[in-house]
Amino acid sequence: MRASHILLAVAVAAVWGFNFVAIKVGLRDFPPLLFSCLRFALAALPVVVLGWGKGPPVPWRYVIGIGVMLGVVKFPLLFLGIDVGMPAGLASLVLQAQAFFTAIFAAFVLGDRPGPRQIGGMVVAFAGVGLIALEMPAGDSLLGLGLTLAAAAAWGVSNIVMKQAKAPDLFSLMVWVSLIPPLPLLAMSLALEGPERILHAFTTLTLVGVGSLVYIAAAATLFGFAAWGFLMRHYPASLVAPFSLLVPIFGMSSSALLLGETFTAAKLAGGLLVFAGLALSVLKLPSPLRARA
Repeated sequence: MRASHILLAVAVAAVWGFNFVAIKVGLRDFPPLLFSCLRFALAALPVVVLGWGKGPPVPWRYVIGIGVMLGVVKFPLLFLGIDVGMPAGLASLVLQAQAFFTAIFAAFVLGDRPGPRQIGGMVVAFAGVGLIALEMPAGDSLLGLGLTLAAAAAWGVSNIVMKQAKAPDLFSLMVWVSLIPPLPLLAMSLALEGPERILHAFTTLTLVGVGSLVYIAAAATLFGFAAWGFLMRHYPASLVAPFSLLVPIFGMSSSALLLGETFTAAKLAGGLLVFAGLALSVLKLPSPLRARA
C-alpha cells in the first residue's frame, strides 16, 4: 500500500475508535433511540438534499435489509448498552465480535466454512468476553455487555446482507441505507422514551451534544465509510481488513484519556484475549514454505 493510503486507513481506524467516546458524551444530551435516529437522519442528508443520482447502487431489498439490521437494530442496541453502563472503551473492543458472528452466519447462509484458525480465534475471543463478563458488576453494566454483544450479532447479519448486495460504492450504499432507520427509530423513541424526554433533550441541548452528533454522522459515518470504501476498491480486502484491529486500540486509549475509564487486570486480560482472537482470525500468517523461499 502507498504510504498515504496506510495513513488514511489508520485515520479511519482512529475516527471509528474515537466514535465510542463521542457516543458516550452524546448520550449525556440525547436518549439513545433519539440519538440513533438523529445520527442516521444527518447521514442521509446527501440523498435528501442532492438526490444522489438515479437511486441506490444496489436493489432496494438490500438497502432495506441493511438499514433495518444496522440502523434499527445494531446501533440502538449499542447506544442502549453504553447508556446503561457499558464502558465506551470496552464497547469498542467487544463490538468487534461482529467478525465472529459474521463468520458463523456466513457458514450457515453462504456455506463459507471457517477454518481451524478462525474457529480457534473465536474460542479465544469469546473466552476473553467471558472473562470481561465475570468482572462486570451484576445489573446495568452486565446488561450493557449483553446489549453490546447483541449489537455485534446484528452487525454480523448486516455484513452478510452487505456481502450479498455486492455494492460497487460503499459510501453511496451507506448514505442510502441511512434513509431507512430515522422513521422507525423516531417511532420507537416516541413510544419508549416519550415526547417529554425528547423535548427535554432539545431544550437542554449543549454544543458538546451537537458536536458529538455531527461527529458520529459526518466523520464516523460519511468520511469513515467513504475512505474505507475507497481503500477496499483499490486493495484486496485481506490487506485492508486488518487495519480494523486498530479501532479498539484507539477506542480504549481515547476513552481512558478523555473519559477517565480504568481497566482492572482481569478486564485487560479479557481484552487482550479478544484482541488476540481477532488477530488470529483476521491476520494472514505466512506459510513456512513461503517464509523460507
